[in-house]
Amino acid sequence: MHRTPRLRNIPFKPSQASSVLRDRVRRATFLEKLADPKDLAPLFQNDDYIAWSGFTGVGYPKSVPTAIADHVEANNLQSKLRMNLFVGASVGPEVEERWAKLDMIARRYPHQVGKEIAKGINYGRIEFADKHLSMFPQDLTYGYYSLRKTHGDPKKYLNWAIVEATAITEDGHIVPGASVGATPEILECAEKIIIEVNTHLPNLEGLHDISQSFVPPFRQPYLVSHPEDRIGKTAIAIDPDRVVAIVESHHPDNTGPNSPENEESRAIADHLIEFLSSEVDAGRIPRSLLPLQSGIGNVANSIIGGLAAGPFDNVMVWTEVLQDTFLKFFDSGKLDFATATSIKFSPEGFDHFYSHWHDYKDRLLLRSQQVANSPEIIRRLGVIAMNTPLEVDIYAHANSTCALGSRMLNGLGGSADFLRNAKLSIMHTPSSRPTRSDPTGISCIVPFASHIDQTEHDLDVVVTEQGLADLRGLSPRERAPLIIKNCAHPDYRDMLMDYYERSLHECLAAGRGHEPHMLRNAFKMHLQLMEHGTMKVDKWD
Repeated sequence: MHRTPRLRNIPFKPSQASSVLRDRVRRATFLEKLADPKDLAPLFQNDDYIAWSGFTGVGYPKSVPTAIADHVEANNLQSKLRMNLFVGASVGPEVEERWAKLDMIARRYPHQVGKEIAKGINYGRIEFADKHLSMFPQDLTYGYYSLRKTHGDPKKYLNWAIVEATAITEDGHIVPGASVGATPEILECAEKIIIEVNTHLPNLEGLHDISQSFVPPFRQPYLVSHPEDRIGKTAIAIDPDRVVAIVESHHPDNTGPNSPENEESRAIADHLIEFLSSEVDAGRIPRSLLPLQSGIGNVANSIIGGLAAGPFDNVMVWTEVLQDTFLKFFDSGKLDFATATSIKFSPEGFDHFYSHWHDYKDRLLLRSQQVANSPEIIRRLGVIAMNTPLEVDIYAHANSTCALGSRMLNGLGGSADFLRNAKLSIMHTPSSRPTRSDPTGISCIVPFASHIDQTEHDLDVVVTEQGLADLRGLSPRERAPLIIKNCAHPDYRDMLMDYYERSLHECLAAGRGHEPHMLRNAFKMHLQLMEHGTMKVDKWD
């Protein structure tokens, strides 16, 4: 069995600290723990519970995870050194994808992105379970993820935390990088801590609002009534005695370009901006709107880009992730303030952000995901939530995670944190997607969602490039024809209406007509896709 070497055998090398690192690490005793990542790699053992900082591909450690993967390859430990990995959301592919390819991940919570790790999950090599991102840090501090942990300190739910910092204060507190995510709770729960100080990045001190996490019965309310409210500190407090090593890192976040807009996404954005304008005209929301939450992807980019040129001023944002289009929104003068748990800019976007630091630093806060996704705050602020599903059914249940009901893509993320609690809960999606044999082979409006993440009880609006369905106050039998008529692709509209009308006739006659379905045909479109590469069916019976 692969055993952990004694920590005192780490060959610390304080003389190798660069001048930039000495400026960034203001607690001098930490520099005595400066180590080479390759010397740390043998410390990790099979079945370790390990957590990284990071959220949506930014703010994650790069050097130490890479060194561990190198160690596995050099010593033929593939499938022998497998660890339980916990991260606030996804991280860079050069570390997580490589770990998955080397079969180093036994368990992974709560959200991931990448072909190799998704393959490991769907072929049964990696245990994975979805969790609302607001609840993951909380459950981590409750010890829910370590019930089967068999070695290490039983009072610390993680054997290791490896986190990225852009600076360390005199008190030994950690200044994060481009994300906060679950880092405060990860550090609280870790037996041993390794800090990667990334000197490639600027010192982002002052960008973060870090609040302490408590467990019941000592939890406190988050006293936020406006997106600009600060409730915490600018760095994450830790126990310095648990810091095992400091590593200097020079690697940028591996983000790549943002998803480009297209004709469909711009049409969806136009429908939404028209809808929001009508809500303003009706007096249901102010002219500055209410705080906005937007997911990621090309539709989200189109919406935010449209708002940057739209009719609304003095807009506020309360969201999870900011992409490049938010910089355009800031620069337009229409966005006053934004708060998130991560800034996932493209390399060019980060260059622009850092070079205009003084223009943005007082208009932006990064918080922990437990605060950014807090249902209590989302409901209090009256957030307008906008997210993209895989599919929506005719009664407005939405599937955000499992293609054909079974194949995990990325995970639920924080969409339900927002959609369950927002003042306006909006799902936007193209009406169809292509397959290899059919350019409209997948309908995103289906009779019955093959997996349900967001229920009909939580969604107010469904919008595609075809149009928008305002579902507020409608019964299921009123929702279905509206969603089909306004949102379904023309190739599927008659087919879906035929399904609904047949279901309605059968179920009313049998006295079960509240939400009519023909169960024998409810997944016929999905079965047709699996067998023939298209969801188009000739007839229902």
